[in-house]
Amino acid sequence: MTESTVAPGPREIFERLRRHLLENLGGFGSELAEDAVIEVPFAPPGRAKRHEGKEAFLLFSGPEQAAFARRFALDEIRNVVVHETADPEVIVVEYELAGRVLATGRQASSPFIGVLRVRDGKIVNWREYQNTLAMIEIMGQSERA
Repeated sequence: MTESTVAPGPREIFERLRRHLLENLGGFGSELAEDAVIEVPFAPPGRAKRHEGKEAFLLFSGPEQAAFARRFALDEIRNVVVHETADPEVIVVEYELAGRVLATGRQASSPFIGVLRVRDGKIVNWREYQNTLAMIEIMGQSERA
């Protein structure tokens, strides 16, 4: 990056994340700093609540995202509200993932809140609050159908 180039901020990086998710349900590793920390405080029992480092997160998330994509088609990321904070590196984002359970065609959605910290154009921290039990129930219903 040259001196005249401005690194993308958290709002732009979130928009990139949206595109990655909608295009291939993941694939956003290029947006992560090598030492990124990804946190999911409400992860279901038996799942990690914290991933330290880009490589560790990608090793975990790759198979998870592939399994999810075989069962759920993400159609849109809607109801997006971005809250700026006093820290220019940080935004708080409310959004909802909406799509279809592939086995049943059932429409399903789940709300999320993310706290995104971007430094030098890369995600250094992503804390995602989601209703993981609702997602497990949605996906569990697809397996019972």
